[in-house]
Amino acid sequence: MPEIDEVFAGSIPENYDRYLVPLIFESFAQDMAQRVAALSPSTVLETAAGSGVVTRALTPRLSPDAGYVVTDLNQPMLDYAATRQAADNHITWRKADALALPFEDAAFDLVCCQFGVMFFPDRQSGYREARRVLKPGGYFLFNVWDRIEENVFANDVTNALTEVFPSDPPRFLARTPHGYHDPALIRSELEKAGFSSVVIETRAEQSRASSPRHPAVAYCQGTLLRNEIEARGAGKLEAATDYAVSKIANRHGSGEVAAKIQAHVIMAAV
Repeated sequence: MPEIDEVFAGSIPENYDRYLVPLIFESFAQDMAQRVAALSPSTVLETAAGSGVVTRALTPRLSPDAGYVVTDLNQPMLDYAATRQAADNHITWRKADALALPFEDAAFDLVCCQFGVMFFPDRQSGYREARRVLKPGGYFLFNVWDRIEENVFANDVTNALTEVFPSDPPRFLARTPHGYHDPALIRSELEKAGFSSVVIETRAEQSRASSPRHPAVAYCQGTLLRNEIEARGAGKLEAATDYAVSKIANRHGSGEVAAKIQAHVIMAAV
């Protein structure tokens, strides 16, 4: 995976939370929080927490006595997440690499990760680490996006940028967020990492926005796609975003817009 696919910095965390979270992450975060809470864990580790959308959804659902460790590899994202969360002494914020977790064996009842494993340079290491820190009978709960064609706005933006940069199209969205979508592969890799039971559910939701500009800004300026666009020339970002706006408007209209998003939700047991 290119290093550019791992660096969340500058204004990306704020734009990510402002535009992308309500567009595609909020509904899946609520779903994940409900699934975690139903298992009544007393110790929870969240990896690749991003801007904290799952943290905000899950915290009020956990037992008052539960311990919750929230981690991310990118300090700017973790710092931003902490600013969005009310002070809570049950939450520990810690920069940590999901591929080399700084925790003892069998330390947690549950590990959760929302749309993060696609960014792991070595998923097998990430899966082995999740299993290592889980107690016997523990669960690893995570989700990944389905293929880009099942996620309409992401596909619209990718196709628009192919027209803007025909000789060198930015492919971040297809390559990384939507590049790990084969349930058979996911199951196989988890089993190789030592998980004994793997359940995969495909879940569709609706992505809604007040205008075509919202999804265009969300993807072009709130994800690492921004880095790819800017690498193709100074001043390209706004023009590329505007072109994506026009393509979304042509397909979905100029007012409120809605389109399908789809992901796999995975529960792996120790």
